[in-house]
Amino acid sequence: MEKKIKMTRMKKRAVIVIGMILTAVLAVWFVRTTVSLYGSRKEAERAVSARRETEELWLAENKKDGTVEYGEKKYRRNTAVRAILCIGVDTAGKMEQSQVIGSAGQADGIFLVAQDMARDTVKILMIPRDTMTDINLYDLSGNSLGKDKQHLTLAFAYGDGREKSCELVKEAVSELLGGLKIDGYMAVNTSMIPILNDEIGGVEVTIEESGMEARDPEMTKGKTITLNGSQAELFVRYRDINQPQTAIGRMSRQMVYIEAFISKSKETAARDQNLITRMMNDIQDHMITNMAKDQYMDMGLAVLNSRQSVGNSDFIMLPGEGVETELFDEYHPDIEASKQIVLDLFYKEIR
Repeated sequence: MEKKIKMTRMKKRAVIVIGMILTAVLAVWFVRTTVSLYGSRKEAERAVSARRETEELWLAENKKDGTVEYGEKKYRRNTAVRAILCIGVDTAGKMEQSQVIGSAGQADGIFLVAQDMARDTVKILMIPRDTMTDINLYDLSGNSLGKDKQHLTLAFAYGDGREKSCELVKEAVSELLGGLKIDGYMAVNTSMIPILNDEIGGVEVTIEESGMEARDPEMTKGKTITLNGSQAELFVRYRDINQPQTAIGRMSRQMVYIEAFISKSKETAARDQNLITRMMNDIQDHMITNMAKDQYMDMGLAVLNSRQSVGNSDFIMLPGEGVETELFDEYHPDIEASKQIVLDLFYKEIR
């Protein structure tokens, strides 16, 4: 009996050691690959610097009167509209401990919420994870390697899985959008999807595409079901990696889910005044934010109490084009087309 117990303990230790070794190897591989890519693209760095002057600083405000000029019009930041960056991280479990660079996970979902506090409305700018933009690079010791144009999703991986990762994504999104000031961020991981989904009794959706039935027979194309537990995560995250641009394709599914989730949350909150408190308590251990609790509580209450019925017109896709390379899918943003969107969401025209 004692021998069996000892053998079990030894096996558990071996699994833990192997897991630690694999994590370290992956982190080293991640950074070495990054450094290699970075070194081979030194010429591109000079082009990046030149591009920043002409593109990324277009939103720089006039120091005298705080205005922004675009075309033949002048704009000023709408102080009633807050820019809140919401990040979905592809890890699970509690987000309590700092991680080694390269093992912190990636930003799998990136949404910039324009919260109009005067009208109690929201609009959501959906930013593809494969958006190619400038991000900060670091080695395993945390030393800066400068900036390079890479997938936006990787910005989170170069941090610690906590505040630094969020700040890196926030900075990258801000520069992508011309230097837009982002008022706050909130990052949650995949563990929160089934928890919040089940807190409101599940979310009803119609399955519009095939493929998910291989993971769950109930999720057959054309069928309307109430998502419960892990089904919610499968619905918002599933993609066929053998097909091109499926990360962009699934964003329509995410939009459907967010619409249905907000609608069901409002219904539930109407008969359960403690819902928002429970939901906020649920996400505490699985969330990183630079906002005070009363701030994100107020944000949640504003959405639930709003008369707005969130629909397709409240979601905006970052303009751009999906491109397939030999190695990865890429999304090339249309900077010029995004300018008016940013101004419409967060600024007001001066007449």
